[in-house]
This record gives sequence, structure tokens and C-alpha cells, in this order.
Amino acid sequence: MTRSPRRDLYAVGAAALLVVAAVLVGRHIQDTRHVLYVHWPPLLARWDPHMGPGTPAAVLLAVAGVAYGPSLAARLTWPALLVTAWASAAAWILSLALVDGWHRGLAGRLTTREEYLRVIGRFHDIPATLRDFTHHIVAGTPDPWPAHVAGHPPAATLTFVLLDRVGLRGGGWAGMWCVLTGATACVAVLVAVRALADEAPARRAAPFLVLTPAAVWFGVSADGWFAAVAAWTVALLALAVTRRSPVLAAASGLLLGLTCYLSYGLTLVALPLLAVLLLGRDGVRARPVLLAALLAGLAVVPAAFTLAGFDWWTAYRLLVTRYFQGVGGRRPYGYWVWANLACTVLITGPATVAGLRRTSVALARAGTPPRAAPARPALLVAAALLALLIADLSGMSKAETERIWLPFAMWLFPACAYLPRPRAWLAAQAVLALLLNHLLLTGW
Repeated sequence: MTRSPRRDLYAVGAAALLVVAAVLVGRHIQDTRHVLYVHWPPLLARWDPHMGPGTPAAVLLAVAGVAYGPSLAARLTWPALLVTAWASAAAWILSLALVDGWHRGLAGRLTTREEYLRVIGRFHDIPATLRDFTHHIVAGTPDPWPAHVAGHPPAATLTFVLLDRVGLRGGGWAGMWCVLTGATACVAVLVAVRALADEAPARRAAPFLVLTPAAVWFGVSADGWFAAVAAWTVALLALAVTRRSPVLAAASGLLLGLTCYLSYGLTLVALPLLAVLLLGRDGVRARPVLLAALLAGLAVVPAAFTLAGFDWWTAYRLLVTRYFQGVGGRRPYGYWVWANLACTVLITGPATVAGLRRTSVALARAGTPPRAAPARPALLVAAALLALLIADLSGMSKAETERIWLPFAMWLFPACAYLPRPRAWLAAQAVLALLLNHLLLTGW
């Protein structure tokens, strides 16, 4: 498998053609029919070559990451690697955000018309607001919620309400919360891969989890925060099944409940969780006590919101109505069902495309489920890819998937552990991220 670099390049070339097709076809549709509602399809962005205060730091971090990332990942102690990965990811995300400047790139992102901070004042009485939440989802109702508030369960907005309550007010604090918590997602993926497979593939994947083009959208969107919670849900279950710990299983369930109340679509994180159970020591016959603990933890957040008066199922049905009232109902499914995949190529980069090709080979050669350590990360990657494809086919993710799918995209990067010559692939990742952030003004 390591002797087929030409096939890796073929895969990357095919992915590049998909992106070019999405750009050209998207521009034609938008220019003639005006139904995509994005200025630079398939991304929510506009052409705007620029530099900013974050440019020098971003370039320096890219060069340092390519030059020293693989060697540091190989020789640092495991705790030091996790701390370094988090700090480096946070610095990379922040420097890319600051290419657009402090306000436009970070402090003002979550304060725009459709964002969460615009409704902080309406949560002065949290229990009453939760009871009344579903009455403002559909457009045309009195005081309808902004798009992002209506489009998510209330835990998403409550995150920023609680930040405000403890004195961390405004877009600057909200943006930094998303950066610092979002950067922990790479740590969670490393923990899970090490627990389920081996330390070696986790170490090889570490530089790619840090120096990722997805960092452009981690800074700053609330989906970075969602991605971190979802990632730790999987990581804690991975630790639970390998250590046979009911406490960790309950913690995973607790975070799974929170994940589902941050974003409706993240119920699909159940697929990576199933992969974790398949890879655990007991396989599908995981000890009943672990499953009981997982379910007990899972019940906590839904029970709390239900007792507070929020009905998740009613809210989701109303959201579907709201989605088709807005641009979601006018965006053509026939374009976005494949252009969304071009977005995924852009946020995960050419290295991930090549890694996915090698992942498919590893799965084909492995048993079911894969028991050999080299193939075990491939099942996690495949589960995340399946979740992403289901989200795509649902038609509830037309456009803006460069941020919406961050929680799934993070689990594709372990595929890069299968790649030889990591520095060349890391350089391609970094260059793509820098080009995206400096040539386009992204929506997030």
C-alpha cells in the first residue's frame, strides 16, 4: 500500500476536478438562476484577496508545522503531545481567523443578524424561554428566532447565554470560546485512535489534525464547539470500552445527550459510536453494565430539557418547516448533493483524500470488524464518512457544510496516518488553508 503514490495522486486529481466542477457549475447556476445563495459556490464566501494581522503567524505556523510536526509527534511523550496538539491547533485556528482582522475575523462573527448573540436578552428567564422556544421557530410566528437559533436545539444558544451570565460577554469571548474548545477536538480524536488502535497511528495523524484546512471554519463558528463535544463523546466511549469503565461510559452518554441538544444533525454521531463498540474488547457484546451506564448518562440532558418544557421532536419538525420556508427550500438539491462533497474536499484537504483511498484498501484487506491494529482506525474513518453521506442525502444540509460538517470531518483526518512522506502532504494541507483564507472572505 505504501508503494502506490501514483494512485494517491489520481484520487487527489479526481477530488480537484470535483471542486472545479462545483465552482464552475455553481457560478453558472448562481449567475443565471440566483438560487444557490452563496457568492463563491460551493462555499459561503466571496472572492476577496487580502492579508491581515494573522498572516505572519499563520505562515510561520504552517512552515513550522510542516518542518517539525511529524518529528515532534513521533518523539514527544504522550501527555506532552496532547498538550502541544491542542496549543498548536488553537494557535493555527486563531491566526487564520485574524487574517480577517479582530472584529471581522473573530469578535464580530457570532454577533451578526442570524447568530446566537443577537438573542441573549431574550433568555433573561431561561425556564420560561425554554417552554416558549418552539413557538418562535417557524417564520411568520411572533418574534421568530434568527436562523441559527431556530436551526438548533436551545443548548447551542444557552452556551453563549451562560458565558454572558458569568461575565464573558460579547463576540470576543464567544469567539475565543469556540476557538479554544474547538481546538480540543483534535485531542479527542487522538485519544480515541490510541485507545482503539495503537499509539503509532495516532502520532502519525496528529500533525494532520492540527494543520488542517478545516481550521478556517473552526475560527469562528459555533460548529467548532459542537465538533469538540461530539469528539469527546466518541473519545470517552473509546476509553470506556478499552478500560471497561462505567464511569467513562456514563460521561460519554452525558456528552452524547448534550451533543443532540446542540445540533439536530449530530444524532448521526451514533455511527462513530457504533464503530467504537465494534472495536472494543468485547465487540458487539459490550458488557451490559457499560451500555447501561451509557444510556443512563444519555438520559440526563434530554430529561432536563424535557422537564424544563422543551420538546426536541416537536422542535425538529418545526425546524424542517422553517428550513423549507427559507433559502433551504430554494437551493437545488441536484447541485448541493454533490457540491457538498466538494466542500468536504476543501475543508479536509488533499492529504485526507489520499488517506481515504488508503483507508478503503485497509478495510478491504481487514476482517469484519477489523481486528488488526493497522486497520482499526479505518473503521472509525468509514463510520464518520457514512454519517457525512447520510447527512448529505437527507437534503437538510444544502450549502454551508464547510462548517456544519466539522464534527464529522474531524474523524476523517486519522486516514492521513496511512500516508507516506507526511511533510509533503502536510505542506499541501497548509497551502490550501492559507489560500482559502487569503483569497476568500468566508462566512465564518
